[in-house]
Amino acid sequence: MARSPVEEHPQMAFGWAARDNSGTLSPFNFSRRDNGEDDVTIKILYCGVCHSDLHSAKNDWGFTSYPVVPGHEIVGAVTAVGNNVNKFKVDDKVGVGVLVDSCKKCDCCHQGLENYCPQMILTYNSFSSDGTKTYGGYSDIIVVDQNYVLRIPDNMPLDAGAPLLCAGITVYSPMVYYGMNQPGKHLGVAGLGGLGHVAVKIGKAFGLKVTVISTSPKKESEAIDRLGADSFLVSTDPAKFKAAIGTMDFIIDTIAAVHALAPLLSLLNVNGKLVTVGLPEKPLELPIFPLVIGRRLIGGSNVGGIKETQEMLDFCSKHNITADIELIRIDELNEAMERLAKSDVRYRFVIDVGNSLSK
Repeated sequence: MARSPVEEHPQMAFGWAARDNSGTLSPFNFSRRDNGEDDVTIKILYCGVCHSDLHSAKNDWGFTSYPVVPGHEIVGAVTAVGNNVNKFKVDDKVGVGVLVDSCKKCDCCHQGLENYCPQMILTYNSFSSDGTKTYGGYSDIIVVDQNYVLRIPDNMPLDAGAPLLCAGITVYSPMVYYGMNQPGKHLGVAGLGGLGHVAVKIGKAFGLKVTVISTSPKKESEAIDRLGADSFLVSTDPAKFKAAIGTMDFIIDTIAAVHALAPLLSLLNVNGKLVTVGLPEKPLELPIFPLVIGRRLIGGSNVGGIKETQEMLDFCSKHNITADIELIRIDELNEAMERLAKSDVRYRFVIDVGNSLSK
């Protein structure tokens, strides 16, 4: 007979969980494993609210296992370390991103690409090697193998740094892998939300010319004056869109809703690259003619490995890059989810777990 979430492990934990596809979150008692020889126990202080959390809470992708405690943009303080832990000590400020384990044996793991390991274990809505469910950062504590814990740079604010653990690496990794980090080149950022606004900042730090592509004219001043973009393209303005055709070297598509790819492909010059990192609920239509006649490429990317995520954090620290956030109490979480569904956030909700989560 299956044990209840409270009975699975010795260490009591508390958080907020969704229990059905209404997505409504409420207080939830469960348990964490004891700190093992290779483990780090973390008191969670802040957790970002990713669009994936909303999809998972509502089972939009069809593979949510309820109850689910979302949250994979976790920042906190170390409270215990195992005897084999040499990377961290008590009181260190650390982070946990999208994954908490992998097989450690496959080619992907050996290359530092744990995020592509077939046996990758996600921070939440996944199952550990012992068969118990993983629960995320909308909670008070988490226990993680030291090899999947990130060090938060000393000069990085913990609350505004939290979203980098998903949003930051999601845009940084493809920009590096696909060569979209060449100073002087022209980068288009499609969608100005949690991912897009960080992509603008990282693109500028790489020395790129950055154009934000959006359906919302009201975001122009924010994109240019607040985030540092060089220009703004309203995708619903036919004249301006026509003038921009063939002018971009790269586009990173962060849009999480169903949308047309053909207009974006038309903005690329010969040899241009379109990389998609948003995850719409339904398949997108891929037109082949624009790829063939322009020798263009389209690709995807899924967060990043642990080594690269640490590299991203250090890069952002060096360039003073953080997310623009709205700090919320955990009892404001359901309202925040409703606003997130309407794209009514500038640009990432972060839960003040340490100061607002209590039984």
